[in-house]
Amino acid sequence: MTEMGIDEIKTMLPQRYPFLLVDRVLDFDVEKQTIVARKNLTINEPFFQGHFPDAPIMPGVLQMEALAQTAGILMNKIGGVEGAIALFVGIDKAKFRRQLIPGDTLRMEVEVMRIKRNIIGTVSGKIYVDDEVDSSAELSFVYKK
Repeated sequence: MTEMGIDEIKTMLPQRYPFLLVDRVLDFDVEKQTIVARKNLTINEPFFQGHFPDAPIMPGVLQMEALAQTAGILMNKIGGVEGAIALFVGIDKAKFRRQLIPGDTLRMEVEVMRIKRNIIGTVSGKIYVDDEVDSSAELSFVYKK
């Protein structure tokens, strides 16, 4: 098991508060090309102020961004292009099964489906709360210097 704290995450992702949506990497396996990360949702998240003030829900697009950031860490760990970042360029088969609310702890699980020429990749990702799948999608990336 390989963990990664926020300081190391920040060396791998260009996003910063309030848009950094990965709090901790719980495990990643370079050989299996998988990663598990966590995001703790609190009422202080800026998006809850407007989505929706009386019934706060994490927007689906930010759920996909959290998966994309988790995948970006994995893509860089398993063979990133030196000095490049993995840019999110596509999404397929996105599904949302329940609402994510303040107090939820998200467990993001991502695995590589394919990588072409070390510059384009596709991953499969799921967000769990407790042991229930909340959302899932296939995400595509390209490396950019």
